[in-house]
Order: sequence, then C-alpha cells, then structure tokens
Amino acid sequence: MGSIVALLSIAVALVLIVYPPTFFSPRESRVAALAIVAITFWATMIIPEHLTALLFFFFAMIFSLAPASVVFSGFESTAIWLIFGGLVIGVGITGTGLGKRIADKVVVHLNGSYLRIISGVVLAGVLFSFLMPSSMGRVIFLIPVTLAIADHFGFTEGSNGRIGIVLAATLGTVIPAYAILPSNVVNMVLVGMAETQFNISPLYGEYLALHFPVLGLLKSLVIIGLIVWFYPDEPPKTVKGEVVIQTGSMSKNQRVLSVMLIVLLALWITDFIHHISPAWIALGGAVLLLLPGINIVDSRQFNENINYGSLFFVAGILGLGGMVRHSGLGDMLAHNLIASLPLGEDCAFLNYISLGLASLVTAVVATIPGAPAVLTPLSDQLSAVTGWTTKTIIMTQMLGFSTVIFPYQVPSIVVGIQMSGEKLTSAIKLCFLLAVITVLVLLPLNYFWWKVLGWI
Repeated sequence: MGSIVALLSIAVALVLIVYPPTFFSPRESRVAALAIVAITFWATMIIPEHLTALLFFFFAMIFSLAPASVVFSGFESTAIWLIFGGLVIGVGITGTGLGKRIADKVVVHLNGSYLRIISGVVLAGVLFSFLMPSSMGRVIFLIPVTLAIADHFGFTEGSNGRIGIVLAATLGTVIPAYAILPSNVVNMVLVGMAETQFNISPLYGEYLALHFPVLGLLKSLVIIGLIVWFYPDEPPKTVKGEVVIQTGSMSKNQRVLSVMLIVLLALWITDFIHHISPAWIALGGAVLLLLPGINIVDSRQFNENINYGSLFFVAGILGLGGMVRHSGLGDMLAHNLIASLPLGEDCAFLNYISLGLASLVTAVVATIPGAPAVLTPLSDQLSAVTGWTTKTIIMTQMLGFSTVIFPYQVPSIVVGIQMSGEKLTSAIKLCFLLAVITVLVLLPLNYFWWKVLGWI
C-alpha cells in the first residue's frame, strides 16, 4: 500500500511540474511537487527517513528551489543541536547503567497490570512537561529510562509491551504538552508572533485553563486507551509482580552523570531566568560527557551508538518547512484555504471547526512550527469575518497544530522512536487514530469547554 501511495505522489509531482496549475507559478509548482513527494515518503516510510531527507536536499538544490541557507536551515536550528546533545546524553544514561537504576526505583510504583505501567509512563511524561520546556529534551531524557523499565518487566524488542511503553513515553510527553504554554517550541513561536504582530501576550494560566482540560488531560487518557487497545500485552509471569531494586553503591560514572543531569534539568527548568536555549544546555552536557578524564561516552560509543540519521531527518523536515515558507507557497495556500472556509458571525461552531482544520492542514504542509508563522498574520482579518477577538482567533491555531497526523510533523516523536530501536510505523498508526478521535470527539468537546469559559 505504501509503495502505491508513493508512486501516486511521484505521478502527481510530475503533473505539477509538466502542467503547473494557473494559480501556481512554475517555481511554486516545483516546490509543491517536491513537498508532496517528501511528505508522502516520510509518511509511508517507503525508504529510510534520512534517505528521503538527503533526496530532498539534492533535488531542492539541483532545481534551485530555494537558497542553500533556506534548504539547509535545519542544520542551523537549535533543534538539531538539542537532538545531538540529547542523543549523547541518552547514550551516557544507557551505557553507565543509570537508566536501569532509575527504572528499578520507578517500577515499584508501576508494578502490576499493563494498564498501570502505560498509565504511569504517560503520567510521568505529562508531569515532566510542566518542568522541562523542550519536548525533544524530555523525550531524550525519558527514553533510556523507559527502555530499562521495559527490560525490567520482560518486554523484549519488538514486543507489544515494549512498543507500548515507548509510545507512552514519546506521545505522552509530546502531544498533551501542546496545552502547556512554555513546554515546546511551537507554543513559543505562537506567543512570539502574537506579541510582535498584535501586542497580545497569552498568560500561562489562561492558556492552561483554555487548552489543558480537554486537549491535554482527556487526550492523555485517549493515548493510554489506544496504546492498551492496539498494543495489548502483559508482563511475563516470571516477572509480573516482582519488584527489584538495585542495591549497592553507584559507580563513579553514575554519580558524575547524576549530578550533571540534575544541573542540566535545573538549567532547563529555569531558562526563563537565564535565557540560555535548551539546545546549548544539552550541547554543553554532551561535550562534558565526551571530555577526556570524564569520558562517560567514549569514542566507540560515540561512533556506534548515536543515530546520526535522525539528525538528517529532522534537518530535512525543517528545511522543507523553510522552503515552503520562502517560496510563498505556504502563505498562498493558507490564504486560499481560509478564503474557502464557511466563516461568518452567526456560525460559531462552524468557525471553530473551520479554523482548527485550517491550522491542521497548514501544519501538515508547512510543518507544525511553521503553522503559527503562516496563520498568525491573518488573525485580524479572520477576527473581522467571524466577529471573534483576535486573541480567540490566535488560540484556535492550537486546535490544529496539536493534532498530529504524521510523526514526521514532530521531530521529537521520530527521535524517540528511533532511539528505542522500534519501528516508526507503530507511531504512524497511533498518531492517525488519535488525530481522528481528536477531530471527531475531542474538538467538539473542547468547543463546549470554550463556551463555558466565555471565549466564544
């Protein structure tokens, strides 16, 4: 099925190139063609993700679709260095045995049914979202620990239980966090655009009250239910009910790494005070782990255990978003999409759903971080059409960009799955089902919650 979809995307791309539509310039048509193929290949995983990224770089440069500074802008992004630093830290957590030690302490509270294990991991991810402002940092920190938890309960690689725990750690700390203002990059992009464009600064408390009850808390419960339903498992009888706590003193490397992680976590949590990017904090931690004398991650581990393919993949996604924005294709599609929506002052629910879906579609085309950059400047026009305040219009963006259809939209999900060694197809299925439930159930529920709060 995936190969058929991929071939169809190539056919559509060729038609766009040979017979560009009248509403596209030839250059926009070529950009759209490459974007369609890249997105389809990432969504279907027909070839390795990093290879799709490399092909994107190649064709974007060969056909001069954007300057090199745009196509390769992902490598200049702090996200890349946050991932790199996190990957090194993750190798250190696993290699020293610290991840297993932490897991042995945690499983005391998770011991029991599979539902309890999955619920506990999702809850930990959500709570961690309130402390650490970077979804990538949270995933990279949690994955080595959750893999050790899976090992403790006897879930082998490729088993439903191990896949479920990995999905609980990644989706649980990434998707509900969109409802928590400072917990990820796209939220801060939204706030920054609102401040610079309209002098509107959403408050932490009002953002949390507006979004978290339904799209944070209820969505977390849906994630737990989907994982338990589609990846059912139980710990093997020889492990189930057994509580093992590692005894003995910590090794020197474990003590050093523990202190470093506490310092890194403190710096991540207090970024609003010192204003140092989480990426540079992660990079500094990685450098310390690699330094001679400390050498917690040695040369062999650095060369063999770090998934460099994820760096190219994320850089490709960011470069694609940059190319779409640079070409003007994203703005043009957003304007046309919004112009075709059935908006008006006497149809509140239709306005709500239409604006949410517009944000969702924009996030698929321009990637999630690109959605606020494309849609926020249109907020005053949409306010005039709907009769809603500009602030309410801006808040509707979260309805769409928090509804993740494909994992490629969120690099932290991809990196988490790749760090675990499990297949990304498991996340593709779960993300799609979660998106369907969100659109059909959670968004209508959230509409009534907004009405209770008096936002619409």
